[in-house]
Amino acid sequence: MASYLCSSKPVLLFSALVLGALSTFLEAQDPSQLSLDYYLKTCPKAEQIVREEMERAVQADPRNAARILRLHFHDCFVQGCDGSVLLDDTVTLIGEKQAEQNVNSLKGFDIVDRTKTKLEAECPGIVSCADLLAISARDGVVLVGGPYWDVPVGRKDSKTASLDQANTDIPTPQQGLVTLISKFLAKGLSATDMVALVGAHTIGVSRCTNFRDRIYGDFELTAKHEASSLPYLSKLKEDCPLDGGDDNISPMDDFTPTLFDNAFFKTLLKGTGLLNSDQEMYSSLVGFQTSSLVEKYWADPVAFFKQFSDSMVKMGNITNPEGGEVRKNCRFVNT
Repeated sequence: MASYLCSSKPVLLFSALVLGALSTFLEAQDPSQLSLDYYLKTCPKAEQIVREEMERAVQADPRNAARILRLHFHDCFVQGCDGSVLLDDTVTLIGEKQAEQNVNSLKGFDIVDRTKTKLEAECPGIVSCADLLAISARDGVVLVGGPYWDVPVGRKDSKTASLDQANTDIPTPQQGLVTLISKFLAKGLSATDMVALVGAHTIGVSRCTNFRDRIYGDFELTAKHEASSLPYLSKLKEDCPLDGGDDNISPMDDFTPTLFDNAFFKTLLKGTGLLNSDQEMYSSLVGFQTSSLVEKYWADPVAFFKQFSDSMVKMGNITNPEGGEVRKNCRFVNT
């Protein structure tokens, strides 16, 4: 681990970051008006339509579940869960798709487009793109073996996006634990929420450019130089050479990469987490709380599923204080 984790100064810095992040959240959070029956009378078939489209998408490619879940996550971390991540660039609006953590990474926009077309045909101008994304993320998780949770709805779609916030607020694979926790706290999400939500990487993949430093860095150290990890590391280096191959991908859970389960946490216990940011939750010297949660969720899949569901609702309830509209097309604001 980086040397800054070994001194006493980071602990003070961490406390300051936490307090600052909480202060920001308390000032900015808008009380949510979401409910489970928001579309009961105005679009009673909304969830059925979303589910059917996700069933088609996951049947065509199981990785679509992770793609939609990632879209929802990146949406909620910028301006709240308001569909801003779905906006295309125009002459008058700069979207978030070219942000460092989004470009060449986010996929699934075509699934959103198809689902929105079906919803507009059934009940025009009623179901927001932000709600569509939140429901789709839940259904995708369920379809690949994960837990079900009730999704409160009633979000509005923003009329703006923020490339700057996307570049600063979304966690990156190279960041340390102190920074990662502070970013979640800034959104009103605890360290417990963070560990549970990152568990979604059990169905995710990562590009070589995001894990190259890890596999050519402290991978063997965190794996305690266990001989059993060497074949896996060799395979990763074949897929991700020192030069080139930036877009080559590898699953973040090499045990059951297409099944939503708790196996991801086993990789962290073995010290073979693909991303530095993931392994930090178990191996960081300041990760007392997070390391115990990693152990808990590997030992108790029911506890993981329960906390993941609760944390997804909590993250999904982050609203945009500015309000918004119901977009007719998820890629563009209404004219």
